[in-house]
Amino acid sequence: MSGRILKLTIEYDGTGFAGWQVQPGMRTVQGVLEEAFARLEGVPVGVHGAGRTDSGVHATGQVAHVETGLALPADRIAGALNARLPDDVRVRSVEEAPEGFNARFSATRRSYTYVMAVEESPLWRNRRWVVGRRFDMDAMREAAGLLVGEHDFSSFCLTGSAPSHHRCRLDSISIEWLPELGGMMVLRVSANRFLRGMVRSIVGTLAEVGRGRTTVSEFRDILEARDRSKAGATAPACGLYLEKVEYSGEV
Repeated sequence: MSGRILKLTIEYDGTGFAGWQVQPGMRTVQGVLEEAFARLEGVPVGVHGAGRTDSGVHATGQVAHVETGLALPADRIAGALNARLPDDVRVRSVEEAPEGFNARFSATRRSYTYVMAVEESPLWRNRRWVVGRRFDMDAMREAAGLLVGEHDFSSFCLTGSAPSHHRCRLDSISIEWLPELGGMMVLRVSANRFLRGMVRSIVGTLAEVGRGRTTVSEFRDILEARDRSKAGATAPACGLYLEKVEYSGEV
């Protein structure tokens, strides 16, 4: 290895994957990327992602880094990898990264999008959560606004995960209505870090607010309870997209 570090921006349809992280006997995004690099370089290469998306979760802007001995110019590596990748994964760009760059630990902010639909659409099958009717979006926005700032998000962390701590700084969250393809609600959220299942747990609980089953005041109580059992069900993975990962000064 020459110690050359590359930053990759990756898009994928998570439907056919058991998540990002390599798992024995399972098809994963990390796994197919490492296979493509091994075919290109002739030796095993580790691909390290900015986040471990779960089974069925998609990405339009996942970031990963690799240390490689490839002599190809960075602007040619994406095409070379894509020629060796399945059609549900694409490397959108490859850039030279500075010494010490780490896709996960160098990140300063991540952004996710979650899509909910009123009606089924074959074009969006496995790519959004079909909820059957339009929710009370004003109530959902009011509740979502309570999340902005630094909080303990234990109530929205999947049971069984063990992060070093549960405090996150949520910088922004928005919910908008798009009339296309039968209508859909699009939630966008950015934070300095996310706990496992945090976005899907937030969406599932906000859906209860939108249905009128949970009040805004009760949503505040759920946040402050720091207890996952108080929150709503976890929204399906199919509606979630890792949209963007940001870095200080950008690479």
